[in-house]
Formats: sequence, C-alpha cells, structure tokens
Amino acid sequence: MIKLGNPIMKYEPGDKIIVLLTDEEGTVVEVMNEKMVLIDVKGVRFPAYLDQIDFPYFKMFSEKKPQPKKKVFIDQVRRDKAPKKTKTGDGVLLTFIPVFEKDVFDDDVVEKFKLHLVNQDEVTYLFSYDLMIGGQSDFQLKNTLDPLSDFYLHDVAFESLSDSPRFDFEFSLKEPDKKKAPYVESSLKLKAKQLFKKIADIRMNNEASFSFPLFEQYPDKLEEDRPDLSQLGNAGFRIYDASRIRHHLPPAQSVVDLHIEKLSDNWKDLSNFEILSLQLKTFEKYYELSVAHHQPSLTIIHGVGEGRLRDEIHELLRLKKEVRSFVNQYHHSYGYGATEIFFEYR
Repeated sequence: MIKLGNPIMKYEPGDKIIVLLTDEEGTVVEVMNEKMVLIDVKGVRFPAYLDQIDFPYFKMFSEKKPQPKKKVFIDQVRRDKAPKKTKTGDGVLLTFIPVFEKDVFDDDVVEKFKLHLVNQDEVTYLFSYDLMIGGQSDFQLKNTLDPLSDFYLHDVAFESLSDSPRFDFEFSLKEPDKKKAPYVESSLKLKAKQLFKKIADIRMNNEASFSFPLFEQYPDKLEEDRPDLSQLGNAGFRIYDASRIRHHLPPAQSVVDLHIEKLSDNWKDLSNFEILSLQLKTFEKYYELSVAHHQPSLTIIHGVGEGRLRDEIHELLRLKKEVRSFVNQYHHSYGYGATEIFFEYR
C-alpha cells in the first residue's frame, strides 16, 4: 500500500504501531506535527516522537511462533519424595511478621505484627506466654508447640510495641526427661529503635519477617552439690531440717514502708544514692521473707515523689519468677504511693 500526502510523515491516523520502549502495540490517533503523533495504547492516549514508535511488521515476522507444549502423562512424571524436615538444633524462635497498610501519603506503614513461635527441634514443648505492656499483662496463653513447626500466637498493634513491651515465656518438655531441666524461662524486651531497625532491614532485603531466639538448646538438669553435713555438725554448726526452715527465719510482713525515716535515724546524713540503696536492700529482704513464708501478697509503700524508687522496684519485680502480677493503683490508705505484689508458687 502506497500512502499519499506529506512525504516526510510515514504514519497516518489508524495505523498500527508498536512502542519501542515498552514493546506495547497501539494505534495512531492524530498526526500532531512532523516529529510527533498522538497514539492510543490500551485506551490511554499520549503523544510520542517518531523515533519512539515503529510499525509492528518487523516484530510480526521476526518473532518466533510459540511451540505447543509436549504433553506429559501422569505415569511419565518422575515422582520425587517429599523433602524431609530436619533438625537444625537452634531451639525456639519468636517471629514477627509485619502487616503493612497505606497511609494518607500512599506510603507503606506497619499496622500490626503477627507473632509466631517457631520450633526448630524434633521435640514437643509445652509453653506458657505472657505479653507485658507498660508493666501490665496484656495477653496470656498456654499451649503445645509441636516439633519442627510454627505456632501462631496473636496479633499485636504496632503502637502497642512503643510502650516497653516484654515477651515472657516458659518452656518445658511434654515428655519429661530426667537428664533435662524441668523448665526454661526466656524473656524478650523490645526497644523502639531496635524495632525500627528490624523493619528497615527486612524491607531492604525483601524479607517477610524477622525473628529473635528464645533459646538455642534446651538445658540439661543441673546436678546439685550435696555437702557432707556430718562434718559441719562435728564442727559445732547447728543443722536444721530444710522442711522446717521457715521456723528459723524472721517473720514476714504483709506491708513494708520504705520511707527513709522509717529505716534510719541518721537518714539526713545520707546521700541520695545511699538512701536509694538502703531502700532497695530493705525491699529485697522483705520480698525474700515473703517468698520463704509463701505469703500470697505483699504491699510495698514507696511514696510518690519523682517515682525513682517505684520504677526501680517495678523493674526488679518484672524479673522475679514468683511474681504473678503487681499493681500501683489508688489505695485508700497510701494513695498512689504503694505497689501491691501478688505471688504464685509452683
């Protein structure tokens, strides 16, 4: 076909063309000038320079025709065995899977995290889980973690992880082993800076999740050294029956007042550091006595002030396994200046 008209312009409206950059086919809609035409590609119209397009004929004749796929019948397929899961010996991981959503600027932001326990051992574990947020229990769970498997725990909102979260776990063997420890405890504390870095790393590496090890190997049972008590008795030491140890301890108290004027007559001569140290030492003493006497609860009066003593005590309580919970709420006798501790004994 020989086209008439402008000898410089080789395209006319209605001509089929191909966009060289994207390899997409389109149609010439209008000749704009000697260098540009308006084209339509899949319903979208836009101007293009002549050196950006070409007729599709070369592609049509040079492109290889697709070859029909050879049929393979089911009895000809090689049957491979399913891959067997193998033990890695890396214990248990806590895995965070971020869930993204679009903000008002169309940027991806983390809305929440899906938490999973990943068991990399060939052993079944029993576990208990407690998520502490702002010093308070937010979520609790007890269940079984099967060998070489993962277990979905729950979702945690992104904003919740900015309030000093702590993930507390206790694991034990479903099938007890006399050579292994009765249980193992693990606690993970996350800081906002640490969390942001993990998110940035997985986005850079195009990964779907990040993990923290809770333990790498279930511990062996510790062998207790039993001293020869007969030698101590012969040397003049008094030996008590362990089952009656409480009878030889000072009495416990249900309420302990840590105001410094209650603890020392010369408190005015003490520095702030010495005052705090004496208060914490007294707290530890009566905490241990409460545990030894199996008290159900203990109230610590720390006062309000700047909250330094209260914060120190709360941080210590988070690390003690006998503490079931503690609360600093309004009390008719102490206002907000006391913390109530509730114990749980195994």
